[in-house]
Amino acid sequence: MREDVEALDIRDVTANWVNAIVLQAQIDDRIKALADLAHTPLFFGRLDYLHAPGAELAEGAEGEQFYIGRRHVHDADGDPMVIDWRAPVSQPFYRASKADPQNVALRRRFGYTGGQLTAYEDEHLSDPGEAATVSKLLQQEIERPRVGPMRDIVATIQPEQDEIVRSGLSGSVCVQGGPGTGKTAVGLHRVAYLLYAHRERLARTGTLVIGPNRSFLHYIEQVLPALGELEVKQATVEDLVSRDGLEVRGTDPAATAVVKGDARMAEVLRRAVRAHITPPQEALMVVRGSRRWRVPAYELQEIVAELQARDMRYGAAREALPQRIAHTVLVRMEQAGEAPDDRVQDAVARNAAVKAAVKAIWPAVDPAKLVLRLLSDAEFLAAHAEGVLSAEEQELLLWPKPWRSVRAAKWSAADLVLIDEAADLVERTHSLGHVVLDEAQDLSPMQYRAVGRRCTTGSVTVLGDLAQGTTPWATRDWAQALSHLGKPEAAVEELTAGFRVPREVIAYASRLLPEIAPGLAAVSSVREAAGSLEVVAVDDLDAAVVEACRASLEREGSIGLIAADARVPELEAALRGAGLAWLSPGQETTAEVRLTVVPASLAKGLEYDYVVLDEPAAIVSGEPDERTGLRRLYVCLTRAVSGLTALHRSPLPPPLSA
Repeated sequence: MREDVEALDIRDVTANWVNAIVLQAQIDDRIKALADLAHTPLFFGRLDYLHAPGAELAEGAEGEQFYIGRRHVHDADGDPMVIDWRAPVSQPFYRASKADPQNVALRRRFGYTGGQLTAYEDEHLSDPGEAATVSKLLQQEIERPRVGPMRDIVATIQPEQDEIVRSGLSGSVCVQGGPGTGKTAVGLHRVAYLLYAHRERLARTGTLVIGPNRSFLHYIEQVLPALGELEVKQATVEDLVSRDGLEVRGTDPAATAVVKGDARMAEVLRRAVRAHITPPQEALMVVRGSRRWRVPAYELQEIVAELQARDMRYGAAREALPQRIAHTVLVRMEQAGEAPDDRVQDAVARNAAVKAAVKAIWPAVDPAKLVLRLLSDAEFLAAHAEGVLSAEEQELLLWPKPWRSVRAAKWSAADLVLIDEAADLVERTHSLGHVVLDEAQDLSPMQYRAVGRRCTTGSVTVLGDLAQGTTPWATRDWAQALSHLGKPEAAVEELTAGFRVPREVIAYASRLLPEIAPGLAAVSSVREAAGSLEVVAVDDLDAAVVEACRASLEREGSIGLIAADARVPELEAALRGAGLAWLSPGQETTAEVRLTVVPASLAKGLEYDYVVLDEPAAIVSGEPDERTGLRRLYVCLTRAVSGLTALHRSPLPPPLSA
């Protein structure tokens, strides 16, 4: 298939050089999408239908056989050899069962080792004499060691996951899933499915995956290309709200960040933007040739009031104002017997007197300057926060020392979100066709609004776990979060089957749930291997950590050393002294270096075969409050795929010491 595309000669089919460049770019993308992937087989399953799909009711209809793979593959004659996993005919591979065979006689799974076919396993779904069994190949694939970046789960998607993956483009969905339930993979595979089912629409409107940090995005970046999807963009929330010339150079105390992230700030900003409008008090005189045309103040006030009453962005209304004034002048011209046309109206709208009036009535607003003034000028803030924020909250917002200019200000991440909100009040933000928002539980209401602006006319897949919220403003309720996103109608689905974290480890971590997320169901591990769990009190913590890392490196797979951020430099020094090489989060493991040192603040969303956890109490105390600290610890405890070794010198948090 790739050779066929490479052999295409487009010289005789392009009308001009522009068409040639566009067509060649499309060909290059197609060749890239058809690249062979090392150790990735073309097919992973087979379906033998009792009757050809769609012909179940036809008398004498014969069965049909399909191989299922990551992408469509055809032979030299164009006949399909492998069916894309996203095609409707592939759906029973994931959802058919002994109870509901869905016209499938046989489902075959293929097992691979290093890209070589090594095993296969058959299920005769329509044979009442064969008992239902748990697929060993499926179990082996789930428990395979994790080395390198995240991989696709297209061969192991479970029925409840598949229902979310194949849900329609028009509806938004929120997935609540505990550690290891596959929510990130579900979100990425949903993007791949939507691009398959609605390719033309999403090609026009765009798709975006939003993650919590760059390390996380690097970890997941190869999943979609492995499924043949190369055009999906990735970003963090900070990337979304970044603006030319403005960068995050400051930080906010937790209490200040909470107020800046509160949804009430949207009303404060709306008032501040609209406060720039000044109702006219004098008539406007427009001179055109030898004639003078007068627009009384009351008519100008009516025009301004009408524009204010309409649901228009500030900038759009400002652009409409000169045309509305010009239209009023044209009415007077017609009443005087003239016959002006659209060109005359445009000329009047550009008249110096009209432009001066617009500037005085509806001046341009710079979003960054507006936020700078709000955070610097106590009177200006008080005027627009009255009845919205308390005096104490206003005090938290004000900079101790006002900055002179937008460029000089040390903006925080929360400040850029405020500027983004103000910018949307002035000019509507471009909307995408579909957005996937991962680790959503850590977003503030204002950050949810920033994401929601990017999908006002599209849909969103929200992924998160309320128990893993590690910010002071962490989400407590998905209904509120979806409301801030502008998608209150989104369906909330819950995944409770765990495919990554071993039984012993998830049971140990779940002791924290009553403290961090009362009422949330614990994850139930479906893995056969119980996994190894060691919780050891030590005297020499650094030496014990080094020795635990050495022991873990004797095993197959990736190793993650997770510690409180403040402890990382000390532990890196100990590893260096012991001659152990390590990587930073986001760097790809190799056969030579399989150990990654992970600050607790960056552990979310990552996974390692074996985890060495340093001093749980330090992870808890490194956060602003105990609840947030325990949530951070819950995240760190649940990064292990095969085994966890927790080392401590200080007493363990009470829920874990019982």
